[in-house]
Amino acid sequence: MMLFEGTDFWTVGVIVGLTVVTVITRCFFFISSEEWTLPAWAQRGLQFAPIAAMAAVVFPEILMQQGQFLQTWMDARWMGAVVGGVVYFWKRNVLWTILAGMLAYLPLHLLLGW
Repeated sequence: MMLFEGTDFWTVGVIVGLTVVTVITRCFFFISSEEWTLPAWAQRGLQFAPIAAMAAVVFPEILMQQGQFLQTWMDARWMGAVVGGVVYFWKRNVLWTILAGMLAYLPLHLLLGW
């Protein structure tokens, strides 16, 4: 018997089961009556999460195009990243970093076609 067009009870059961497991695992810390803290080694490791995300997501987007390393310096992503990095180390403000990087990127990309 079909519950919705193209959906059977097995599919709905799997969706409900995955939902229950997700809710239980994410709410585990709220359900517990005792205070829970991370060990020192885990807290120290979490300090490196932002730079790991940068290395995994942002850097390949800046350095590569369609799976190949960029072969030219005439790419707006390089310039936006460099300007954003300089502004960050100068101002130490994330909003100014994003604004400066985009102000460098957009004219080069839209007007010059880099």
